Amino acid sequence: MERVSAFDEPLKKLLGGPTAKVMGEHLDLHTVGDLLHHYPRRYEERGRLTALTDLPLDEHVTVVAQVADARVLTFNGGRGRRLEVTLTDGHGRLQLVFFGHGVHKPHKELLPGRRAMFAGKVSVFNRRMQLAHPTYQLLDAADTDEASEAVDAFAGRLLPIYPACKQLDSWRIAKAVDAVLPSAAEAVDPLPATLREGRGFLPLPEALLKIHRPATKADVAAARDRLKWDEAFVLQVALARRRFADTQLPAVARRPALGGLLDAFDAKLPFTLTDGQNKVSKEIFDGLATEHPMHRLLQGEVGSGKTMVALRAMLAVVDSGGQAAMLAPTEVLAQQHHRSITEMMGELAEGGMLGGSEQGTKVVLLTGSMGTAARRQALLDLVTGEAGLVIGTHALIEDKVKFHDLGLVVVDEQHRFGVEQRDALRSKAHSQGERRSPHLLVMTATPIPRTVAMTVFGDLETSVLDQLPAGRSPIASHVVPAKDKPHFLSRAWERVREEVEGGHQAYVVCPRIGDDEDDPAGKKGKGKKAAEEEAAADKRPPLAVLETAEQLAKGPLNGLRVEVLHGRMQPDDKDDVMRRFAAGAVDVLVATTVIEVGVNVPNATAMVIMDADRFGVSQLHQLRGRVGRGSAPGLCLLVTEAHEASPARARLSAVAATLDGFELSRIDLEQRREGDVLGQAQSGVRSSLRVLSVIDDEEVIAAARQEAVAVVSADPDLDRLPELRTALDALLDKEREEYLDKG
Repeated sequence: MERVSAFDEPLKKLLGGPTAKVMGEHLDLHTVGDLLHHYPRRYEERGRLTALTDLPLDEHVTVVAQVADARVLTFNGGRGRRLEVTLTDGHGRLQLVFFGHGVHKPHKELLPGRRAMFAGKVSVFNRRMQLAHPTYQLLDAADTDEASEAVDAFAGRLLPIYPACKQLDSWRIAKAVDAVLPSAAEAVDPLPATLREGRGFLPLPEALLKIHRPATKADVAAARDRLKWDEAFVLQVALARRRFADTQLPAVARRPALGGLLDAFDAKLPFTLTDGQNKVSKEIFDGLATEHPMHRLLQGEVGSGKTMVALRAMLAVVDSGGQAAMLAPTEVLAQQHHRSITEMMGELAEGGMLGGSEQGTKVVLLTGSMGTAARRQALLDLVTGEAGLVIGTHALIEDKVKFHDLGLVVVDEQHRFGVEQRDALRSKAHSQGERRSPHLLVMTATPIPRTVAMTVFGDLETSVLDQLPAGRSPIASHVVPAKDKPHFLSRAWERVREEVEGGHQAYVVCPRIGDDEDDPAGKKGKGKKAAEEEAAADKRPPLAVLETAEQLAKGPLNGLRVEVLHGRMQPDDKDDVMRRFAAGAVDVLVATTVIEVGVNVPNATAMVIMDADRFGVSQLHQLRGRVGRGSAPGLCLLVTEAHEASPARARLSAVAATLDGFELSRIDLEQRREGDVLGQAQSGVRSSLRVLSVIDDEEVIAAARQEAVAVVSADPDLDRLPELRTALDALLDKEREEYLDKG
């Protein structure tokens, strides 16, 4: 094992405490191996300047540019000084600003004509892009040791630009990489030799050297091809092993009984299922009828009727003598599911009760905040088998919860549940005294491109519902630029009043709850420098539910019944507000994203999303899906102060332009770093994707999946591939750590 140890060396040993501390805290890099796998984001060519016209707003960037001019301005009656420097790339311009004592050094060094690398966060001030207090390194001043050292450090003509942070810029990371680069020679290669040679890949040590210190663009391409394969292959092996292990587990085949609960339920449905629902139901019923556990991902558009498909699967399991559990991410959602399922089932949900149907069963709710007596009764109904269906939150996973015969677990909104929680529920399944695995159906309302599904949910088979049920209304979406056109915002509130006057209801969504708990220091706690920087960055905190509700009730929505809903309310209060909103006793609900998933109020037709640019694309699509659920058309207004040319505005325009969730998820993926999307979807994956792009590398992922299946089928324990096992352990350790961090 000696060969692995160089990669496991803590960075502190080679780089010293302070640098290692910053790397650990801000970049999540702790060992030599971590730093060697921290690859450059891009490469600048010596002598060429960075294009300044399309820098991403609110991101930390590193650019190579030339000083066009610099001037010192005074303010506060001459007491304050500000240095403004204009950079150019020959086409676009970028403003730098330095305050106070930070003015002296750059004023002496950043003379017109000088070239340097600059690093900082891009913001907009007075409609111009700027970097406030950037760090920089001169590239053409031969008289400074540091500059010539920076240029000499790179033998080739390509300057690597690393993902950096405010505390540590790209060129300091490059220096740290130089210190650990000799350890690359000891890299343990996870790819089986036949695969590596068959595909003509570089050996791993050479790939690491070439990605960090390439002499040519061809070096970069060869290194990236190799490293992409490592990532895709190791991840697909982990997923293939999980799938293989699942096929070895025993499960009870569950088939619906003729003339049983499912038939009785179907007979009383007031509508016919869509072709899509029938097709997906067949896939699920086929899976339930096998003697090893079904593991299926059911993804569908907002409002495509996933709950109906899942409920029919649950009823089929109850028909066969088993129990089914539905796990929801929040109490609001668990209560909502419980309410809508008991309503859909009617007397079939009252098994064993007076007036209940003889084919019926009992449907119980189990959440963390239930009273002791209700909880005790629910637990009793589960252990005796009296309750065929249970709907609950994480409370279902607790040790105290015992089932009579758990046959199916339905998980709503997969990205909020890790593999560990699925395993915990799975361990509760006993059948006739033997431990058997329940079947598993995972529902997600965020449509996922095929490659992401292969990468993140690779241990699940996939069913897609892409057809909306009849009777769904179209939703019109518009961007409201509140800063540029304040009268648009006034019109938005008029539209809300019109909807309410027409007998409908509306949501207003804000990113934050508000009050002191969110911002204990408030503005008073800010130092002078922070206040200056905030003024320079032209930023304000996101809008909050409590303040917005108060302002609307006193102002533009005066006279309407306005209420709030957010995660810090007591569960009973939340449920009470939701019930009254559903019953039409509340006109406008001002809420956080607690309403994002599954909330179903067909009479709600309008939604205004405040600071819409603070939400992700998929989240906006989810939120919008709460309106237009009845026969009246829906309206979604995306309010923003984002700059017209900013990526945030482009994102909002994309959401307004299409209702196709699959199209939006692709845009989302292209615009955000994959890590965000994958990290949200399944902990552990984020740590492993560095050069692999799930949107561009579909062929690599598909080929790696095929190779992984072949390797695992031939050697499930990887006994003949110890290096691959080592790489896998490293990946899964990371994953386990992240689960523990998430509690």
